[in-house]
Amino acid sequence: MGYLRWMFEGTDNLNRQVILDCSPPRPGGTVLDLGCGDGSFTRQLGARIGAARVMGVEFMDYQAAAAERNGVEVTRASLAEVLPFEDASIDVIHSNQVIEHLAGTDLFMREICRLLRPGGYAIVSTNNLSSLHNIFALLLGWQPWANHVSDENVSLGNPIRPLGHLEPVAGRAHLRIFTGRALADLARHHGLRVELQRTVGFYPLPHWAAPVATRLLPLWGAYLVQRYAL
Repeated sequence: MGYLRWMFEGTDNLNRQVILDCSPPRPGGTVLDLGCGDGSFTRQLGARIGAARVMGVEFMDYQAAAAERNGVEVTRASLAEVLPFEDASIDVIHSNQVIEHLAGTDLFMREICRLLRPGGYAIVSTNNLSSLHNIFALLLGWQPWANHVSDENVSLGNPIRPLGHLEPVAGRAHLRIFTGRALADLARHHGLRVELQRTVGFYPLPHWAAPVATRLLPLWGAYLVQRYAL
């Protein structure tokens, strides 16, 4: 399992770097991270775009407190509800590995469209249902790695889990998993224009080899990264 964990963590870091690379500068603007966690990557993104105001939404108190210590202006709120921000008030909206945990994905995209300022953009990253490793799992009769059937044990239906069992913490299981086409269609359905789509990582290849594979076979990459505008 050591190689699998190393590969997963390397791919996760590569995904964050691609998000930064796909984020054009907005000097003096406002960035809002939906599901900001401890805020460390939120700060990196804010620095990348030259934001004057770095904001996050987080519903787990311990994560919100950590983000505040990292200098993020945190709103403790649920992404299952309308967010307490004004229309057309945000220059850059970001969300990484969050939408797959939500049942209300229509509200999520509708809120992004409502909050974006004209000329701004949003970046959403999530697992790719049509990735090679998920296809391989289905061919073996296993549950795809990204698609969980239990809130308490994400190993059910698949004997290989690089990170083992998750503790039964609310919001950790994946509820909705997207192909690139489905995620783009959802964004368009709610009034967003898809400017960019990439896949990142290519299991079982190591992260340093994955960029070549995703250029050749982009539908099968591990993660999706999409950028939207109005």
